[in-house]
Order: sequence, then C-alpha cells, then structure tokens
Amino acid sequence: MIRIVNFFLLFATAGSLMAQQSAINLADSLYAVGKYTAALESLESISPRTEAVSLKLAKFQMSRGQTAAALENYRSVLDQNPDRVLTAINYAAALVKTNQLQASDSVYLSLIERYPDNANFYYQRGLIAEREEREEALELYKKTVDLEISHPGALYKLAKYELQKGSYDMAKNYCLLGLEVHPDNVSLLSVLGQTYSAMEQYKKAIPVYEKLLTLGQESEFILTKLGYAYYQERDLKAAIEIYKRALELEDRNSAVHYTLGKLYATTLELDKSEAHLLMSILIKKQAVDAEYLSLGLTYKLKKQYKDAYDYLNKALEENPQNERALYERAIAADNYFEDITTRINFYKAYLSQYETTGNEDLRYLAKTRIRDLKKEQHLAVGE
Repeated sequence: MIRIVNFFLLFATAGSLMAQQSAINLADSLYAVGKYTAALESLESISPRTEAVSLKLAKFQMSRGQTAAALENYRSVLDQNPDRVLTAINYAAALVKTNQLQASDSVYLSLIERYPDNANFYYQRGLIAEREEREEALELYKKTVDLEISHPGALYKLAKYELQKGSYDMAKNYCLLGLEVHPDNVSLLSVLGQTYSAMEQYKKAIPVYEKLLTLGQESEFILTKLGYAYYQERDLKAAIEIYKRALELEDRNSAVHYTLGKLYATTLELDKSEAHLLMSILIKKQAVDAEYLSLGLTYKLKKQYKDAYDYLNKALEENPQNERALYERAIAADNYFEDITTRINFYKAYLSQYETTGNEDLRYLAKTRIRDLKKEQHLAVGE
C-alpha cells in the first residue's frame, strides 16, 4: 500500500514539474514575441513557485526594469540555496544596477571567500570601488591580472590609468598583453592607439586606428586621431580623406574644419582651405585668432591681399598678442597699399611690439624690408 502511495506521489510530483516546465516554456514564447506582460503574468500564476520559476521571473523583471521585484526573487532563491554561484552573481549585478554598491560588494566578498582564485570577482569589486572613487580599485584590477594575466577588462582599466598619468610604456605594455589573447578588443586597441599618439609614434598608431575602423568603431574621436596621425606622417591626402569622413559624422566640429583648412592650404587647394577656415570661424564661439590667421595666410597665397589684410586684422582683434598675425598683416599691407610710408609703418608696428622679444627670423625680415622700402622711397623722391 505504501509503495502505491509513493508511486502516486512521484507521479503527481512529476506531473507538477511537467506543468511548471510547460508554463515556463509558454512564458519564454510570449516574451520572445514581445508579449512581456503576459509572460510575467504567466510565471507569476505558477504555484508553488520553484527556484526555476523565481529565477526566470527575476531575469524577465530585470530586463523590464523591475529591479526591486527581481532582487526579491534572487534573495528568495539564495535564502533557500546559498550555494548557487550564478544566482549570486546575477544578484550582485542587480544590486549594482540599483546603486546598492556596498551590498553588491559584500556578495562578491562572500564569493571570494569561497573561490579566492576567481579573477572576475576581484574585477567586479574593482568596478564597484572605482564607482565609489576608492583607491582600492587599482589594487583590485592588479589582483585580477595576477590571477588572469590576459583579463581584458582589468588590463583596459590599468592601461587607461597609466595613459592618463603619462606612463606611456606601462599603458602600452598592458594593452599589448591583453591584445595577445584578445586581438579585436576595441577598448584595448583604442587606448593603445592613443598611447602611440601621445608618444608621437604616429606610424605605429595608424594601423591601430585603421583596425578600429574595420571593427566598426567609426567614431569622430577615432577618425580625428587617425587623421592627425596621417598629418604628422605627412600623408596629407590620407589625412584629408579621414577628416572629411569625420565631418560626415559631425559637420559642426570647428577643430576639424580648421585642420582641413590648414591641410588644403598645404596642398594649395586654396578655395577649399578658405571654405573650411570660414566655417571653422562661424562655428567657434571662443577666441578664433588662429583661425583668422590661417585664413589670412590662405588669402595671401591666393594673392588676395585685401582679404588677407582684413582677416589678419580680425586675428589681432581677437588676440593683440598674436605675433605671427602682426607680422603677416605687415606683409599683406605691403602688397595691398601703394603708399610706401604706410607700408613701412606696418612693419614698424610689428617691431615696436616685438623688437626685443619676438621671433628672430621675423624681426630680421621686417628690418630688412623696412630698409628696402626706404631705399625705394628715397629713389622715388630723387626722381
């Protein structure tokens, strides 16, 4: 008789489990087609609520932003079965999302006590410490790397830290260590490229930025870094193309327009130089003496000396201490005005401000030109 009762109990239990699994499968199907409310209601109606149901509920609730309910379900499972490591990890992650950082840190501490060689638990504690702005974060990242030498997350954090404080060799080494195992890790590649740029090793930086682009990381930041690297390597055509791509992403970037203006001036595409420098000035709200100076130089190359003179004056209005603008204004005036005394006075205006402190070459050129103009003036009077 007892055997018969046990058989029916087992049969009933099996039937209940099958019914629960069927309900869970139904909830999965509803969730997959976007019927989120129905999926949650289906799970919540199951009784008694097993661990499997509670965990599925917690997963769905977290994805829908119902974190308080999800935390309650995770806690209920852990209260019954504290050895569920994956559940503890999910619980700790949910605590972080609700900014309960100390509680999450305690969960990871408990996990570390049981699994002291698990690198990721130290890494997660490092992320929490960083959010709380505790210096302990760096030591936790280093401990992570001690346990797992190629841990990409910890290596990225350490490399970024070393880059920011100017320890470029350390930053580079951390990046290369991670990229040996994770060659397509975009975070490590980005820091490596920036490190090479900071070290002025632009030839090495270029293939790193190019790889980031092939990995789909076509951001304005990466493009401008790559464009500048090409510029420093004197590959002006490539630099121009890259900066143009950056403008396709953000056409209101004054710095990119300014750089393109200078590049086009260097390649003697002066109309394009003019257009980009003008756009740079229109966009920029702060002092734009550098942009006005570049635009003035472009007009000088175009032999449009009146425009050059006007924009160099604008540069000096923005910044009266811009030595190059003051000298170049004298050049523009020399080519624009007919009266020799007027032309001499512009060079004198430059020398009066920079005769003792200015650029030695510019001072020499200004004095030489004044002598030449005085000779020309003397000859004209003699006639």
